[in-house]
Amino acid sequence: MKGIELKEPVSTKLQSLGELQQTKVIALFSLVGMTITGLMALFAVYNQSWTLALSLFGSSSIFFFAFYLVKWRNHSHVSSIIITYSLYILMFYLILTGGVANTGPLWISIVPPVTVYIHGLRKGLINISIFVSIAAFIMFSPNIIEQQALYPIEFKLRIIYSFLTISFLSALYEYSRTGLYNSALALNNKLNYLAHFDELTGLRNRRSAEIILDDHVLKAKSGATFSVLLCDIDFFKQVNDKYGHNIGDKVLVETANVFTKLLRDTDYVSRWGGEEFLFILPDTNINEAYDIAERIRTAVAQHQVSLMDHDISVTISIGIQEHRGIMSLDNLISLADKYLYEAKRAGRNRCLPHV
Repeated sequence: MKGIELKEPVSTKLQSLGELQQTKVIALFSLVGMTITGLMALFAVYNQSWTLALSLFGSSSIFFFAFYLVKWRNHSHVSSIIITYSLYILMFYLILTGGVANTGPLWISIVPPVTVYIHGLRKGLINISIFVSIAAFIMFSPNIIEQQALYPIEFKLRIIYSFLTISFLSALYEYSRTGLYNSALALNNKLNYLAHFDELTGLRNRRSAEIILDDHVLKAKSGATFSVLLCDIDFFKQVNDKYGHNIGDKVLVETANVFTKLLRDTDYVSRWGGEEFLFILPDTNINEAYDIAERIRTAVAQHQVSLMDHDISVTISIGIQEHRGIMSLDNLISLADKYLYEAKRAGRNRCLPHV
C-alpha cells in the first residue's frame, strides 16, 4: 500500500556508484595489464626471447580487448572474466618458462588482490585456491614440458608462502571493505527512512507528504483532481495524562494501522504532527473523499486498543477539502484545518463539511 511503501533512492544510488567504481577499476586493471605486458614484450624482443615476447604481446592484446569491452561496450562482467583468467594463464606460463632469469614466479603476487576485488571474497578465494594449487603443481612437477624452468626448493616454498600471505591480506582487506560498504548502505537506508517516514507509526512524515502534495498540485494544473483529509485524535492529551505516553504511542500506532488497512493503493497517509494525520486521495472529489473519511472515522471508533487490564477506544475528527482551480498548497491545508476545527467545535467524532 502506498501509505507504507518504502523507496530507497539513496541506497540505490550508492549501489550504482559502487558498480560504476568497480567498472572503472576493471578498466584500469585491463589498461595497466596491457601496458605492463606490452613493455615486457618489448624487453623480451630486445633480449631476443622470441617465444616470451610473442606470449607477452598476445597477453597485451587480450588485455586491450578487455579494456575495449569495458570502456566502449560496457561489458564489465565479460571483461573481468577475461582479465582474471588471461592473467592466470600468463602466470602459469611464466612459472613454466621462468620468464627472464627465472624471475617469472615473482609476478604471481598480483593475482590475489586482483582476484578478490573483481570477483568478491567468496568466489575470489575459490579462484585463488584453484590457482595456487595449479601453480604449486607446475613448480613441483619438473617434467611437464621440455625446457621447463627449475627452481630451488627454498625458492618454491617461499613463493608459495608469500603468495598465501598476500592472499590472506587481500581477503582481509576485501572483507573489511565489503563490511564497511554494507554498513554504509544500511546506514543510508535508515537515514533515508527517517527522512521520509515517521519512526513510531511507519507512516510517511510531514516532509514526505509535502513532496507528494507539491506533485499533485502541479498535476492539478493539468486538470487532475485530488482531495485531502486532515485528521486529529479526539482528547488525545487525556489519553496521555491518564494512561501515560507509552499507551499514547500504542494508540497512535494502532490508529495508523487502521488507516493503512482502509486506504486504496493509490492513496497516501502521513503523520502530520503529534496526533494529527494527513490523507492524500488522488483522483478523488469531495463527495468520494467524504465517504472515505466516514469509513475511516467509523473504523477508528470501533477499534479497541488492548491493554493489560482493559481496552480503550478513541475517536477522530476529520476536515475534508478538495483541491480546486489554482488553489495553493497552503490554502488547501488551511481550509482542511478550518473544517477540522469546526468538527471539533461541533462535538468531535465527525467529518466536515457534510456533503
